[in-house]
Amino acid sequence: MKRTLLFITIIVALLSLVACGGGKTASQTGPKKIFQPDWFSIQDNADYLYAYGKAEKVSENASNDAAVANAYLEAAQYVKAHVKGMLKNYLEEAGNENPEVTSLTSKVVKVVSDAKFQNTSVTKRETFQMANNRYKTFVRISIPKSEINKNLLNQVKHEEALYNQFKASQSFKELENEVEK
Repeated sequence: MKRTLLFITIIVALLSLVACGGGKTASQTGPKKIFQPDWFSIQDNADYLYAYGKAEKVSENASNDAAVANAYLEAAQYVKAHVKGMLKNYLEEAGNENPEVTSLTSKVVKVVSDAKFQNTSVTKRETFQMANNRYKTFVRISIPKSEINKNLLNQVKHEEALYNQFKASQSFKELENEVEK
C-alpha cells in the first residue's frame, strides 16, 4: 500500500512538472527585431545632417508631432558634435593653452547648438497603424550643413577676441607663403 501510494505520488509530481513546464516564452525564443524603415538612421549626404525621430501615440497627429519633436532633439545633439569637430582644428591652430579661447569656443558651441534651425525640412515620414490602434511615426529632418557653418561663423565673429586670433593666424600663414615663394 505504501509503495503504491509512493508510486502514485511520484507519477502525480512528474505530471505536474510536465504540465507546468509549458511552451517557450518570448524571452526563451531570443530577441525580437524591432521594425524600422530602411532609411532610418542613415547619414548618406555630405551636405546635410539628418536627424531622426520616432513616436507612438493614440492619434496620428500626436504621433507625427512627437516624432518631429524627437528628431529636432536629436538634431541639437548632432549639431553640437559637428560644431565641436569643426572647432577642434581651430583650437589646435589658435592654441588651446589659452583658457580664454577654450571658454569662448565652448560658448560658441553651446550657442550654435541651441540656435533655431533654419532651412530644415521633414524629408521622410512614415506612419503605421499598430495592432493596438496606436500610430507609430518615423521621420527624418534634413539640416543643411551650410546653415550650421554660417551660424558658427556668425557666432565666432561675435566673439571678437577669438575672431581676431583666427584672422591673425590666417594673415601669418599668408605672410609665410609669400616669403617661401
